[in-house]
Amino acid sequence: MIKIDGGHGEGGGQIIRTSLGLSALTGKSFEIINIRKNRSNPGLQEQHLQGVKAVKKLCNANVKGAELHSTKLVFEPNEITKNKLKIKINTAGSIALVLQSLLIASLNNDLRIRIEGGGTWNKWAPSVLYLKEVFCGLIEKFGYNIKIDILNEGFYPKGGALVDVIIKKNNLKRINLVDTGKLKLIKCFSVATRDLSKGKVAERQATSAKNILGRNIDFRIDSSVNYVDSLSTGSGLLIKADYENTVLGSDAVGEKGVQSEKLGEGCAVNMVRHLLAKVSVDNFMLDQILPFLAIAKGEVKFLDISEHARTNIEIIKKFLDVDFKIENKIIKV
Repeated sequence: MIKIDGGHGEGGGQIIRTSLGLSALTGKSFEIINIRKNRSNPGLQEQHLQGVKAVKKLCNANVKGAELHSTKLVFEPNEITKNKLKIKINTAGSIALVLQSLLIASLNNDLRIRIEGGGTWNKWAPSVLYLKEVFCGLIEKFGYNIKIDILNEGFYPKGGALVDVIIKKNNLKRINLVDTGKLKLIKCFSVATRDLSKGKVAERQATSAKNILGRNIDFRIDSSVNYVDSLSTGSGLLIKADYENTVLGSDAVGEKGVQSEKLGEGCAVNMVRHLLAKVSVDNFMLDQILPFLAIAKGEVKFLDISEHARTNIEIIKKFLDVDFKIENKIIKV
């Protein structure tokens, strides 16, 4: 049984998400204490609990401590037999974070997932649109085929999203991501609920982002504007840069009191930093790619490495016999 201290390093939910995914994939049991110890609301919140329950269903695991606010969990996986999962999130908790464990766990099997409820755009989490356009676009280059359909968007506080995911069994190829190759596309995806159309919120987000990008990058900037129905008012913006060998992304979710122009500007400034640095993974992707990098081996070039990513590396090494080498903004496995 692998022993994990959930308060180690960054001490957040990534520890449990990575542990769940790798436990189901490898068949190794784990016990975690001090779950999310470094957070103002420690223990399992709704999105973490639904993640635990989903992976439990996937691999018929024996689990102790799977309840709201629990700070300790024992997870003993069995063989993965399910090829369909239905997940219900009763809050606006992040769908993308629930999916992170399942995307690791299902590397070697076909799986269809339907998620009802939850949020597609959340603070402190990648948007589901980021997963669809950036993560799936990048990982597909290395043999992992994932299709995400966003049927209903979900925003804080009610959530209410509807998302379908299809995962195809694959043979993951070595991930060599130092050279980006030729830039093929830069696109802004701007989303807002229909009640914000009068104020042209989606247009203003996209225009602000395009202005910043245009001043700094000599490349055509495309955009799409989409108004949607949802239970709660909200907006979000994703900027995607599609290269020959990789995909970069930067996203932001609308907040009360934050002007649409400011949201677009902040999202674009972050993307410009990555584009000018000629990195092969953005800072959001670095955390998410690490388990797959450890499994497939290879190397990636990054801009910044966070405590979040360093903690993730320590958790991965508990499940997989791998060595990470970090030098000159490149991580090698």
